[in-house]
Order: sequence, then C-alpha cells, then structure tokens
Amino acid sequence: MKKKSLITIIIIAVVVLAIYLWIKGSYNGCVSRQEIVEAQWAQVENVYQRRADLIPNLVATVKGYAEHEQNTLTAVIEARAKATSITVDPSELDPKDIAKFQAAQDQLSGALSRLLVTIERYPDLKANKNFLELQSQLEGTENRIAVERQKFNDRASEYNQFIRMFPRNIIANMFDFEKVGYFKAQAGSEAAPKVEF
Repeated sequence: MKKKSLITIIIIAVVVLAIYLWIKGSYNGCVSRQEIVEAQWAQVENVYQRRADLIPNLVATVKGYAEHEQNTLTAVIEARAKATSITVDPSELDPKDIAKFQAAQDQLSGALSRLLVTIERYPDLKANKNFLELQSQLEGTENRIAVERQKFNDRASEYNQFIRMFPRNIIANMFDFEKVGYFKAQAGSEAAPKVEF
C-alpha cells in the first residue's frame, strides 16, 4: 500500500510541476513580448518627438522668407501642438488610442506637406543652407517614422498572435493580457495620386 501511495504522490507532484512550469513559461512569454511591444512603441514616440522638435526651427526659418504664408505656418504650429499633446499609455495600446494618435500625427504630416509645397514659391529660401539642412533632417525623420511604425506593427503582430494561440490564450486571459492595436494606412492611400500636366 505504501508503494502505491508513493507512486501516486510522485505522479501528482510531476503533474503539478508540469502545470506550474507551463503556466510560468506562458506567463513569462506574454510579459516578454508585451515589454518588446512597449519598447517599440517608445521608439515610435521617439521618432515622432524628433520630428516635433525640428518643426519650430523649420517654421522660424520659413517665417523670415515667407511672411505672408502665416496661415500655413499657423496650421503647422497648431498641428504640432495637437500631435504632441496626445499621448498613449504604452501599457494599454488600445486600437482606438493608436488611431487617435495616428490621426493627430497625420494632420501634422499634412500641414508640413502644405508648408513644403508653398516653399516652392521662394527660391531664396530653397537655397538657404539652414532650410536645406532642416528639410533633409525632416525627410530622414519621416523615413525613420515609417520604419519604426512598421517595426511596431511587426512586434504587435507577434505579441497578438502569441497571446491568442491556444492554450496560451487561457493564461493571457487569466492575467489580462490584451491585444494591442496597429498603425494603419491613411484613408485613401490605396488610390494612386492623380497627376495632371
């Protein structure tokens, strides 16, 4: 009788240990992937902040040459203020919050595009060394933004898949690991721009 009891205790201990190790591994995997997503979100915010930091210098440089473009300059300043005022909690990357953040950033991108188009009318400004350097830095930053947004979407996809796969989804639900949102293309970006000569 003692031998059967000992075997039963060992089997129960092995099963309990296996369940514990599975729960621990699943939970730690969720935490690890969530931290990667949050770190990537911080990098996205970092490159957007870089762009926001360049804008005052760009506006100041343009202001000296294109004083009667005040409406365009004001739109850029207001869009920058709105874009920098919207923050998203990295621990809760809700799709609605990301969409709101993205909309503000898209508005700033649009205002910057309009500003750069109006600059075409000012040959002296286009030849200004400070302006050319700022424009180059801004273009580089826009490229960085695109790269970091793609990396964020990749990390978010990996995390979302990880927490939704069975049986890890049980652990993810028990510990409130939530699906995170993605950056999406601007509405209408799927249509090719119309070019007329």
